[in-house]
Amino acid sequence: MAMLDHARELTVTEAAQRGVAKLVADAEHGADLVVTRRHQPVAAVVSIRRLTELEEAAADLRDLALVLARAATDTGHRTPLDEVIAAFGHTRESLASLPDDE
Repeated sequence: MAMLDHARELTVTEAAQRGVAKLVADAEHGADLVVTRRHQPVAAVVSIRRLTELEEAAADLRDLALVLARAATDTGHRTPLDEVIAAFGHTRESLASLPDDE
């Protein structure tokens, strides 16, 4: 639960007693709520703003992992575009003469 460090925990029973409207109101006011069953987290109630922050953080971490993986495996070898085009049996001119798919 590292991304919800300051979340308030409540049991399923407590959440049911509070009702959806109160849980939503708490989330709208910035409270992160973690619902537990038998002391295990089973759900979270967060605002859309907080969910967006979490999704953006996850996307940033995926991007970072990709950059690090590429940096760790980059040999420095680059293949010129004309070699790639030729490997597929074309030239720049033959590609330019193909009709556009619209």
